[in-house]
Amino acid sequence: MEQQSLRNCWSKGKGAINAWCSIPNAVTAEMMSMNDFDSITIDMQHGLVDYQTALNMLQVISGSGKTPMVRVPWNEPGIIMKSLDAGALGVICPMINTPEDAIEFVATTKYAPVGSRSSGPTRAMMIHGPNYHDEANDNIISLAMIETVEALGNVEKIAATEGLTGIYIGPSDLSISMGYKPGLDRAEPEVIEAIQRIEKACIDNNIKVGIHCLSPSYLKDKLSNGYHLATLASDVRIYAEGISNKLKEARA
Repeated sequence: MEQQSLRNCWSKGKGAINAWCSIPNAVTAEMMSMNDFDSITIDMQHGLVDYQTALNMLQVISGSGKTPMVRVPWNEPGIIMKSLDAGALGVICPMINTPEDAIEFVATTKYAPVGSRSSGPTRAMMIHGPNYHDEANDNIISLAMIETVEALGNVEKIAATEGLTGIYIGPSDLSISMGYKPGLDRAEPEVIEAIQRIEKACIDNNIKVGIHCLSPSYLKDKLSNGYHLATLASDVRIYAEGISNKLKEARA
């Protein structure tokens, strides 16, 4: 199966840097794919991307060899299966709050007899090869988002879900759920303790752990402490910061 850059990174024992595409445009996705990311995630939840645009973005990402992933809007079988059929090799699923949520999510990403995914990999077979159906169950990456107090209370059971690749920490929603303001790169002791609990659940169950970061320094800290995946901001944030800095320089 092609575009296994993320799994290749993991096989070497390295933490991966993930790109985040919220802008609904194939050109910006292509720009992200031309840089040294290990994987690229199209955000269909809070990003401005619909399915047709996501398909176009997956097409340009294919040429880079980087692992294409999507964050789906919800734990809903239809959009998860449709994203995989379009060629995504990884799914980040938001608001996985219970073990039952996690079981349903994983089942949706896998073909029978171990899952409930319907067979019809329209573009996936074109891109990832004629053996896609036989290889997909072992290669599709499933990352459950832990981002609420309820999920935190169930994290040990969620992490034990058979077939789950890993957990992706959503620091902003988790912080909101704990009574704090939204934002990434958390420093509050209570939130740090919650994140450490998630880390331990992943370690105990031998699954991957990832997190969304804002600054390069926070990302580097997480990867140096054993994280398998860390996302660097988003295309929107990077683009806005670049414009702002250039304009400030010009106005100075």
